[in-house]
Amino acid sequence: MLFVNNLPISATEDSLVTKFERFGTVVSAKLNRDSATGHSKRSGFVEMKTSAEAQIAINGLNLADYDGRLISVYRAVAAAAARH
Repeated sequence: MLFVNNLPISATEDSLVTKFERFGTVVSAKLNRDSATGHSKRSGFVEMKTSAEAQIAINGLNLADYDGRLISVYRAVAAAAARH
């Protein structure tokens, strides 16, 4: 599972799939949304089919431009650990 941060407001779950599928098979993509407003929190999770594909996606997309914003892509476990 990959954590994706600093997404543009224009990002959708479908656009995440499109962006990540260049690097392998996307199993799922989910945006984090504010429970009160439903607006994007500008982050989300992408699950790739294999760990190797996940690493290729990290290498290809971490600090890449996504509609004018530089996104960060990390393994979700690493992102959770960084918060503690």
